[in-house]
Amino acid sequence: MAGKTALTRGQQAGQAWFHALPDGRLQCDLCPRDCKLRDGQHGACLIRERHGDAIMLTSWGRSSGFCVDPIEKKPLNHFHPGSSVLSFGTAGCNLACKFCQNWDISHSRELDAMQASAMPERLAQLAAELGCRSVAFTYNDPVIFAEYALDVADACHAQGIFTVAVTAGYIKPAPRQLFYAAMDAANIDLKGFTEDFYRQYCGAKLAPVLDTLLYVQHETDCWLEITTLLIPDTNDSDAEIAALCRWVHAELGDAVPLHFTAFHPDYKLTDRHATPAATLNRARQLGLDAGLRHVYTGNVHTAEGGTTFCPACHAVLIERDGYRILRYRLNETGTCLDCGQPLAGRFGRYQGSFGNRRIPLHLLGA
Repeated sequence: MAGKTALTRGQQAGQAWFHALPDGRLQCDLCPRDCKLRDGQHGACLIRERHGDAIMLTSWGRSSGFCVDPIEKKPLNHFHPGSSVLSFGTAGCNLACKFCQNWDISHSRELDAMQASAMPERLAQLAAELGCRSVAFTYNDPVIFAEYALDVADACHAQGIFTVAVTAGYIKPAPRQLFYAAMDAANIDLKGFTEDFYRQYCGAKLAPVLDTLLYVQHETDCWLEITTLLIPDTNDSDAEIAALCRWVHAELGDAVPLHFTAFHPDYKLTDRHATPAATLNRARQLGLDAGLRHVYTGNVHTAEGGTTFCPACHAVLIERDGYRILRYRLNETGTCLDCGQPLAGRFGRYQGSFGNRRIPLHLLGA
């Protein structure tokens, strides 16, 4: 990965994320899967491989695709609303979600899917040239390419570009500390609220995700929003949704934005129908009933489900039509123009709405 050249900060950090076992295997310590590898084997994520006495990231500096998106698509509704974000990812994933909607990237065993060179400094420069306020690690889970994400984050911050992680939060405490210290915002998927759901549908465990949510909210400066994809007859019961909302309120606070989004049949879960809008509206109401101030709906078109209201006077602060902002009524510090109540989030001077556009980029050999 680095040859005889000096290691980057991320690559140096990665050298501490594995240890030797008595039987000669190396255990990867990045995520709770604890993959144990012999020489030449890769982990469940597909992009971390053992080479000799080290586990190395094979995707450093390579991307599966680039796109300029609205920040609301991540989804982040309280992080520099209306701004554009340069989105990119690599390949592989450390979860095995049967409903994955990026399965051709996250479950790809072929690194040929990553043809574009994406050096950290070039990515930061590109974001600045395109007028993007931030760079998002997305499409597949960035925790599995944490070394690379750290290096891109350093390059971005050097140019005043924010960093965003779109992730399932499945990471161990030591790398988690470095990873989220380098992120300005994160949307973490809370995929369900039972261990059975995580085991059966994600090949993972719920507890480490809850630990990550607690850590990010209470131990970092990273802005946090949460997304739960509601799958019919799977994780969409009133009891499970209400329990999830109560936990968020009690453990993370009433100001953390929670997004309920609609499922559509894909990958290995094609026997379920798409999530009805009524289910998302019901989930939103359950969140509000639990005391959460900011509950949103996604992948369906509902006026209130995309609107940000003042938590004090209930005035409309940000009215959205999809990802497009129709009205914006906050000052530069993020306070309500009617009553002066601060809105939780990260704000600055509003420069208009990037809207519903999606601009794919082709940067082969960039």
